Amino acid sequence: MSFNEKTFMLKKEDVNPKWFILDASGKTLGRFASEVAKILRGKHKPTYTPHVDGGDGVIVINADKIGVTGNKQAQKLYRRHTGYPGGLRETTLRTMLARKPSYPVQRAIEGMMPKTRLGRQQLKKLRVYAGAEHEQAAQQPVEVDI
Repeated sequence: MSFNEKTFMLKKEDVNPKWFILDASGKTLGRFASEVAKILRGKHKPTYTPHVDGGDGVIVINADKIGVTGNKQAQKLYRRHTGYPGGLRETTLRTMLARKPSYPVQRAIEGMMPKTRLGRQQLKKLRVYAGAEHEQAAQQPVEVDI
């Protein structure tokens, strides 16, 4: 390797994002979320550049059919605070899947993304649906199996 070779840096103008449909039914929550985060960030491409949004859009369907291992259905907690003293509210995964079926998948993917402006920009290309139907036909998504 000679010294005059340049490191490839993707430019914002050269990005051509595609959209993928991923089916969450029968998948494990954490393993599935890490794959989705990798696609959103663009790490699945050889043109990955850390400071450029070179990732693709992801449509997750059947989020209500996601699985977990062990006793996480009863033991995994989602915490939020009302803003009032003593206002900590805890909800189990089982209850959350019954109330908002797409929330656990969305939250797991968000947790695996960078907590920066770029990470928030990349998260805008994520759509999570509880059922098999989605509204992103205009993006001409390609169905992918992971």
